[in-house]
Amino acid sequence: MTLSILSRQRWRIATALSVVMTGVYFGFVLLIAFDKPRVGTILAPGLSVGILLGALVIVAAWIVTWIYVRWANSHLDRRVNELRAEERVP
Repeated sequence: MTLSILSRQRWRIATALSVVMTGVYFGFVLLIAFDKPRVGTILAPGLSVGILLGALVIVAAWIVTWIYVRWANSHLDRRVNELRAEERVP
């Protein structure tokens, strides 16, 4: 595997995860903008649908970050180390 292929893979996964997170965030914002009564629905004292969804947006950011870190640690780092080892061997 060459460095350019590895770079393309990293770019692809970073872009895909960014699109997912952007969709989650803007979906939340658009829901607030266009369906305020639903977002304002009270689920429990002190807890509305909007507050719950806002917390879930934060959790989604953690999950997306975890997915990238797990992928980078298990695939990217290993392949970078393999490429570095190939460079050292004459």
